[in-house]
Amino acid sequence: MVAAIREEAFPELESKGAASVHWISLGELSKLIDTFKAAGVTRAVMAGQVKHKQIFSAIKPDWRLAKLLLSLGTRNTDSLLGAVAKVLADEGIMLENSTALLEPLLAKAGVLTKRAPSENERRNIEYGRAVAGRLADYDIGQTVVIAEAACVAVEAMEGTDATIERAGEMMRSLQPEGEASTLSRALTVVKIAKPKQDMRFDVPVVGVKTIETMARAGASCLSLDAGRCLLLDVSEIIDAADRAGIAVSSQ
Repeated sequence: MVAAIREEAFPELESKGAASVHWISLGELSKLIDTFKAAGVTRAVMAGQVKHKQIFSAIKPDWRLAKLLLSLGTRNTDSLLGAVAKVLADEGIMLENSTALLEPLLAKAGVLTKRAPSENERRNIEYGRAVAGRLADYDIGQTVVIAEAACVAVEAMEGTDATIERAGEMMRSLQPEGEASTLSRALTVVKIAKPKQDMRFDVPVVGVKTIETMARAGASCLSLDAGRCLLLDVSEIIDAADRAGIAVSSQ
């Protein structure tokens, strides 16, 4: 069975072959538990994404979710989803690793595209991984955008693609079109897992849209965490990157 989040899941989900689809609002934690119990569910896997900014949306939490939210000292992704996972476990429903059935989609170590990162891009990657590694401890900054070993943008609630777009807009605003710069404005995107990544939820994901966003923003290189980042439609991602001249590597 599938429990689909009404505010996030695509309506086409019902036509994809699931035995049963139950539509549940983000605020309906009790309904989610009751639905699982009625179906005899004892193990569940989280698939897809619930945008962190939804906690500020107009959702109406039921009593169970309201109690959970009030109990949290911080409301970052780890604390929110970790608390939901504990509530489910207390009810006899265990969350499995979200990558348990997706091992082939995890990024392999090494250069994935025809072009390897240049020396300048490798410097950006090294610096970006150092920055992101420190910030990710606070459940922010899993994506950072670097140019000439300077941090241009850091991801918060807006998500990876919006962070890349913001970095591109910033670089375009620095000088009039056509005027030369003493430093390269090509962007390197570094996307990492958290140091203590819980593989049950919020595993970093890259799709074709990310590559398309990078191309529009003027990004020339993407660095990922090997074995801890999902690549959706791997061949399409690599083809899109090769066409755009973007180097993709994992380490």
